[in-house]
Amino acid sequence: MTPPNTSLGKALLANAFLTFSLAACLMPTSSHAQPTSGAAATAASTATNPLLAPWSGPYGGVPAFDKVKVEQFKPALEAAMAENLREIDVIAGNKQAPTFDNTIAALERAGERLDEVRTVYGIWSGTLSSPDVQAIEREMSPRMAAFADQINQNEPLFRRVEAVYNSPAKKQLTPEQQRLTWVYYNNFVRAGAKLDATAKSRLSAINQRLAGLFTRFSQNVLADETDSVLVLKSPAEMSGLPASLRDDAANAATARKLTAAGAITNTRSSIEPFLTYSDQRKLREKAWRMFYNRGDNGGVHDNNAIITQILQLRAERAKLLGYKTHAHWRLDNTMAKTPEAAMALMEEVWTPAVARVKQEVADMQALAKKEGAPADFKIEPWDYRYYAEKVRKARYDLDQNEVKQYLQLDKMREGMFWVAGELFNFNFTPVTDVPVYHPDVKVWEVKDKTTGKHVGLWYFDPYARPGKRSGAWMNAYRNQQRMDGKEVATIVSNNSNFVKGKEGQPVLISWTDASTLFHEFGHALHGLSSNVTYPTLAGTSVVRDYVEFPSQLLENWLPTPQVLNRFALHYQTGKPIPQALVDRIEKASTFNQGFETTEFLASALIDMKLHLAGDQKIDPDKFERETLAQLGMPREIVMRHRTPQFSHVFSSDGYSAGYYSYLWSVVLAADAFSAFTEAGGPYDKAVGQRLTKYVFSVGNTVDPAEAYRKFRGRDPKIDALMKERGFPMTAKKTTKAPAKAPVKKGVGKKS
Repeated sequence: MTPPNTSLGKALLANAFLTFSLAACLMPTSSHAQPTSGAAATAASTATNPLLAPWSGPYGGVPAFDKVKVEQFKPALEAAMAENLREIDVIAGNKQAPTFDNTIAALERAGERLDEVRTVYGIWSGTLSSPDVQAIEREMSPRMAAFADQINQNEPLFRRVEAVYNSPAKKQLTPEQQRLTWVYYNNFVRAGAKLDATAKSRLSAINQRLAGLFTRFSQNVLADETDSVLVLKSPAEMSGLPASLRDDAANAATARKLTAAGAITNTRSSIEPFLTYSDQRKLREKAWRMFYNRGDNGGVHDNNAIITQILQLRAERAKLLGYKTHAHWRLDNTMAKTPEAAMALMEEVWTPAVARVKQEVADMQALAKKEGAPADFKIEPWDYRYYAEKVRKARYDLDQNEVKQYLQLDKMREGMFWVAGELFNFNFTPVTDVPVYHPDVKVWEVKDKTTGKHVGLWYFDPYARPGKRSGAWMNAYRNQQRMDGKEVATIVSNNSNFVKGKEGQPVLISWTDASTLFHEFGHALHGLSSNVTYPTLAGTSVVRDYVEFPSQLLENWLPTPQVLNRFALHYQTGKPIPQALVDRIEKASTFNQGFETTEFLASALIDMKLHLAGDQKIDPDKFERETLAQLGMPREIVMRHRTPQFSHVFSSDGYSAGYYSYLWSVVLAADAFSAFTEAGGPYDKAVGQRLTKYVFSVGNTVDPAEAYRKFRGRDPKIDALMKERGFPMTAKKTTKAPAKAPVKKGVGKKS
């Protein structure tokens, strides 16, 4: 998925409770953060708290990760909030008539210190989450939400923004300035700026309560991921696992100081390979239950009651803001515009996906019977990946483990760099002159290959560890901008959860993991390609169902011969992947798409239906069970993200009623890649230049539907997606984008 962008941007001061970060650290709060003696207090704080010092050093300044101490976060957030409030008071209290420069641009200039503190705080929350960090989160998240609302509900400030928005002089502004003005005004209105005092008070109470619940939800999932492990007591319990997975399991046991042959940690990158290869069915079931029951085990870390409360509060908030449901409020600010439009797309794909699952299950049942399974044997969810892999091997002579031997993590990273050079003219050079927050993190400088101009920095945090949330995601530590004639380069990061190997040994990853790596790198390239004036409109700051489009699109370059021949090299011989194996991968490209599509869509449909249910009190487990039955969910599959661990939806508002956006973006990506294949191929220079000009570089300076039309010459069609997945076409072929699509700030994660 991509979450999250911790450099949230100045416009979100007017829309803060809509945003998300690594651990529900949305926005700071003011009622506990009043300045003691103005600028003098801030100066004193800066001297004693390095988090409050401006980023310094090379590349336009970098985070001082080497100086961070957990106990500094709370006072730093409080001091930065106090400073930001003073900045806001100056803007709101300006006696001059409101103009773009003294109101909108002034808001863009405000909050720099807070952005920087919150960025570092978000990194610790998401990747170094100790009990001390979690205690700070529990205290500060409601305060951050209250702070956001103090700005959202600042009447004099909103009146100034509204005056600029309604002023005839707006026509004299540049298109980007007009877009920015609209973003500020729209965000204020959606955050309740036009409500009366009583409604505003209740809205703020809801936002504070939600912020606390988001934090508890996230911490509960993390606890189940960190504390649970499947111990493999003997080599016999690793039966069926290829050598690389045996090594990973042994390394995990060593890292956890377990006296055992191996250990399977409770993360997707560890669980899914075990479910694919282990021939110990009882252990597969244990691993499956451990992973899919996160947040659903009763006790102190159970999330069901929290979900019920979140849904009730979201429904109440939507009504306060004048919307029928939370889903209607959320989608009003997207390309889809309405829940009905999103549901129509999902339902169009759901039927052929489920039909394909039935075929896949029949194939697996036949193979199991052929191998001597009992007459009453039925494929269970913990069997699906295991037997699917057997069918793949039998039908296509394709063993995923054979493919994995050619997919070294470091080589795949080099392949991504090469693609970035071909498509975006970027060059990546490792640097060691910047501090990092963990020894596993490495940093590269990005330059334009032709001019040598500095573009930004790319941080890479590839490995799983206790205290790091699962999945893969991209962050923007700092957004690109050039306000007031000053060029500011971006800083972005990619984060994964691969199992770290022994020193000197290559880390081998699956084809799916390699695709995810390219996906998240697509988000990073979206940020690095940004070429705008105002930070709020930069990079990945686009609507939720558009932000995944560039990242989904980049996955298409992994299987290109140019990448595979150069970078898919055998970890022992160094020889490139054989063409015969590549051909088998291509022939099997639509294999198992029923499973892949159905497990995703089940999560997206449950998400949408939960938020269309309005204010009815929901038992999450019961709702999930009954709704899936109504949808005709195959019993052999579960949702990719079951409700009690659905962090995309319940650790923040980020993807709530918005998980469908991955499918929406996949439609765009499949259609967009067809522009390359219809021209000179994946590296066609003319199409690549259009892609950069109209998609990757413009951020949110233009309406995304308009931007897509400029790139493609028309609205997107669903044909390419259906063909890509091997599904039959229906009569409905075009995903019609609205004439105008409002925006939402954020970035995604895939997990």
